[in-house]
Amino acid sequence: MNLLNKANLDNSFLNQIRYQLESVEIHNSNLARLLCKIIPSNCPFERTVTVFGRTLLRIPPLCKLNPLYEQIVGLRFKCLLYLVNECGEDARKYC
Repeated sequence: MNLLNKANLDNSFLNQIRYQLESVEIHNSNLARLLCKIIPSNCPFERTVTVFGRTLLRIPPLCKLNPLYEQIVGLRFKCLLYLVNECGEDARKYC
């Protein structure tokens, strides 16, 4: 298999996963709560290293490097909408 066919196969596989994540519908409050707890509301890898009150270095958020980041955040948003609109819960406890 040449390199171009392998790249197309990998891209096709990622597109299938993206489609599956985008097409998930939430109808279970327990699943929605679990996903809201598992999927972080902000990128957990962003850091600012300070020494004696001076910023030494800033590590940018690495989540954007994840090819499925937008779909995962979208899934968390769907869960939050379900919990607020259907279950009447307060979304602030998941932020």
